[in-house]
Amino acid sequence: MSIPKALSPGECAFALHCQAEGLSPEREVVFAPPRKWRFDFYFPDRKLAVEIEGGTGMYGRHQRPMGFERDAEKYNTAAIMGITVLRFTTRMVMRGDAISEVLEALK
Repeated sequence: MSIPKALSPGECAFALHCQAEGLSPEREVVFAPPRKWRFDFYFPDRKLAVEIEGGTGMYGRHQRPMGFERDAEKYNTAAIMGITVLRFTTRMVMRGDAISEVLEALK
């Protein structure tokens, strides 16, 4: 078992929103072995993953060509495996959009 990494501000807020709604997603779940890809949050019984994308307001890893390509490979593999991946920015989490959409997806 690995120790989860420290939560980013968006991940911390989303974790609190989940707690307030009585949700207990798994954290830092590795999928598609032997790849080391992880989901920030995962609801295994629903095959629903949540990714909180940081650094979207600047030229961060997710906007650089190789980072974007690696993300595409990760999310496409998840889709082939039947996993729905919902992606949110920190701003979307803070506005409450992320928890609202996750609750809708879990209905």
